[in-house]
Amino acid sequence: MSIFERYAPFIQDFIYRNNWESLRAIQAAAGDAIFNTDENVLLTASTASGKTEAAFFPILTFFSEDMPKTVGAIYIGPLKALINDQFTRLNDLCEEADIPVWHWHGDVAQSHKSRMLKSPSGILQITPESLEAMMIRKHALIPKLFGDLRFIVIDEIHSLMRGDRGGQTICLIERLCRMAGVNPRRIGLSATIGDPAAAGEFLAYGTGRGTIIPRIESKGVKWRLSMEHFYISQQEQTDEIKADDALPALDIKTDTAPEHADAGMGYIFEHTRGKKCLVFVNSREECEAVTTTLRSYCEANHEPDRFLIHHGNLSAAYRETAEEAMKDEDVYMTTCTTATLELGIDIGRLERAFQIEAPFTVSSFLQRMGRTGRRDLPPEMWFVIREELPEPRSMLPETIPWSLIQGIALIQVYAEEKWVEPPMLDRLPFSLLYHQTMSTLASCGELSPAALASRVLSLKYFHRISQDDYRCLLRHLLETDHIQRTDEGGLIIGLAGERIVNSFKFYAVFQENEEYTVRWGSQELGTLVKPPPAGEKIAIAGHVWVVEEVDHKRRLVYCEQIKGKVPAYFGDCPGDINTKILLRMRQVLAEDKSYPYLMKNAAARLLQARNTAQNSGVTETPLICLGGSMWCLFPWLGSYAFLALERFLKLKCGERLGLRGLDSCRPYYMQFTMKVTPEEFFAIVSEEAEKNFDPLELVYQGEVPVFEKYDEFVPPELVRKGFAYGILNIDEMRSRIREWKELI
Repeated sequence: MSIFERYAPFIQDFIYRNNWESLRAIQAAAGDAIFNTDENVLLTASTASGKTEAAFFPILTFFSEDMPKTVGAIYIGPLKALINDQFTRLNDLCEEADIPVWHWHGDVAQSHKSRMLKSPSGILQITPESLEAMMIRKHALIPKLFGDLRFIVIDEIHSLMRGDRGGQTICLIERLCRMAGVNPRRIGLSATIGDPAAAGEFLAYGTGRGTIIPRIESKGVKWRLSMEHFYISQQEQTDEIKADDALPALDIKTDTAPEHADAGMGYIFEHTRGKKCLVFVNSREECEAVTTTLRSYCEANHEPDRFLIHHGNLSAAYRETAEEAMKDEDVYMTTCTTATLELGIDIGRLERAFQIEAPFTVSSFLQRMGRTGRRDLPPEMWFVIREELPEPRSMLPETIPWSLIQGIALIQVYAEEKWVEPPMLDRLPFSLLYHQTMSTLASCGELSPAALASRVLSLKYFHRISQDDYRCLLRHLLETDHIQRTDEGGLIIGLAGERIVNSFKFYAVFQENEEYTVRWGSQELGTLVKPPPAGEKIAIAGHVWVVEEVDHKRRLVYCEQIKGKVPAYFGDCPGDINTKILLRMRQVLAEDKSYPYLMKNAAARLLQARNTAQNSGVTETPLICLGGSMWCLFPWLGSYAFLALERFLKLKCGERLGLRGLDSCRPYYMQFTMKVTPEEFFAIVSEEAEKNFDPLELVYQGEVPVFEKYDEFVPPELVRKGFAYGILNIDEMRSRIREWKELI
């Protein structure tokens, strides 16, 4: 029997109605794995390849033959918009078979949720945060709601494999299954998995099953790619650009430009006219600024506003307005967005996507590219790279267009090797450990210390957490009144803990965008989101500042003004760049290869950068003299190995090197003065790297590197340990230093 013949009649009718001439490869492979085995299944195929239908056609066939007595399948989606989109798609499919589809997140009406609670059945679509809330608030109902749960589908699983949110999702699934007494099969969906075997292992955590990963031979897809480069100050620099033979004049129409606009914005404004497009940026703050600038172009040119905005801080009404407008085939508008429209929501026939500056991962590039190219059109993306014109006396590293080189490297590693970032599953997730401990107590009530430890530490995601570390956490929580001991010796949530757990913000393990007030002495400079730790630099009020202290409780940042530029800050966003990308960036500067997607300004700027690199020798030797005792080190390391090297040089080698004034632009280069020769530098660094030292020795004295949401409630010694052993990539750092031995 073919897979099509195995499908339920109503699914066969659905396929006929949609004029599908045959099943796609992913649907045939998924049907074979789901129908003919009892294993978990990971489906990896390009965007818009039909992965959702591939998973649900067999699931719904099973349900039509034997309807579950409770919710039979949970679909976990990372975004509300994605759930809303899939709800509509699944509802159409399930209506005929009378299989209910429920969606559940913060924007869903309470009446819809109440109906599901009264008659749990069919398919539940939910975010991880709403599932967390359900586990706490509806604890006693879990067996009734999910006692016959057979499948859990995790969409866009790659987006959950690089941080605490993915760990939370897996922990929640494991806890729910224990409470309901079920062991459903799991099906993961993604277009961009870097290491399918590791992803399959992650998907299977705690199930006792293996994971089948069907190999799908994908047809070659032609891309429409372009990358153009602009200097930011248009008016002031036009003459200089035209005067430089290496940089031809900008080839765009002369729209009336608003004050302080730049040529890159004019380029986007012109090439979105009369088209339906997305403009991707790398932060919410930039999203707001770009939208405002593009709208000011409309005003300056007396055109109707044709720009929408979509990011996670907006109200549901704003987001849905943008989504509906993009789906309307007769509306030609452009939406400026962050990662919120990066994932699988269908927003109709898009003509092209723009990417302002390079994204930080290949995965993100592919997801954003995949928003276009539906309805038989090739995927189309236009990169718009902008930089300040280097000053005449700028030092070497500031004359290299890092974002341009990074964008080329991201495209090339995928085009040449189909490489995508592997998952990050080896951290020490102490922030999530706090969260799941409090969540378990909130849902279960009083537990003995042994029972609590048994429930939490047995969750597969915490396999690296020792019992000693957990005892340390519990002692700290008792001391800080986040938990308290009852007269019977059990543990319950304490007064301080109740304030955390009873807030709706508790359900999410990612940081909300809370604003911090930035102060210089008694002067208030403004606000920012996600402040970096002490010692890092920030840009605000037109100047650069070094962070002196961060008061998380009062949301205050104290800083001092300095000169210089702000480095790429590592962490959630931006800056989590893999070493593979940095190495390909070095190759971009070293090779003579031309790239067909580079437009004339970008090609000219690359030629300039290559000449600079060749003349300085930056791709041949990592250490370049900038004059006198000032040096610049180009390690070509990813964010976390770069961070480890920076600390290693300061804390383990600084005295022997006579190191002073180390200043980094992560993860590209670091500048400093030193008292030794290059040969002595490499000898000392190699010698120190071969010594056995505890990674904790790379944490500054008195430093508590708070990065994750709940780190502030974790004992300082565990925060330091999580940072040293789970974030700093010392192995990769040592590997690079060993390569430098040849230079001694």
